[in-house]
Amino acid sequence: MVDLAILYPIAAAFWIMIPAYLPNSAAALCGGGPPIDGGKLLWDGRRVFGEGKTVRGFFCGVFAGICIGLVLIFLQGFAFFSTIPVQSLLSVVLLSTGALLGDLCKSFFKRRLGKERGTKWLLFDMYDLVAGSMLLLLVFDPGWLFKWVTPIVFLVILVLTPILHRGINIIGYFTGVKKEPW
Repeated sequence: MVDLAILYPIAAAFWIMIPAYLPNSAAALCGGGPPIDGGKLLWDGRRVFGEGKTVRGFFCGVFAGICIGLVLIFLQGFAFFSTIPVQSLLSVVLLSTGALLGDLCKSFFKRRLGKERGTKWLLFDMYDLVAGSMLLLLVFDPGWLFKWVTPIVFLVILVLTPILHRGINIIGYFTGVKKEPW
């Protein structure tokens, strides 16, 4: 029999990060339209973020993350979910927005390094959403962050994220949403 105490950090990490995991996929599904950077070039002659970062994708992604977060908040009212981290509207908004801001920051640095859209950038492609969401929580809701993202839960997030990232990207590739499977 499996000790449920071992499974708690995995369930907690997933529960915490769902509002951060969903926005990137939703942005890819709903993207298109005007790019966030307006096509502007910087001092290095490269785009600020690139063609793949669109206004519609950003706002649809954040909206999707907030929606799934609201579902989590609703589910917290049921006894089965009484021992998991308690999402708040603020935590959900910060996780969702932070995930896509982290992705934008990564794209900014990829462009500065001359990496083209879709080019694989090990670790940064997987952890941009974690860095962005955790940074926003640290700045705007540190009490929530330190209460629920314990060191073991954070470690599980670091292990879980690349596994989920790779799996979702492969699905996106085979369904035609993504051009690359990474």
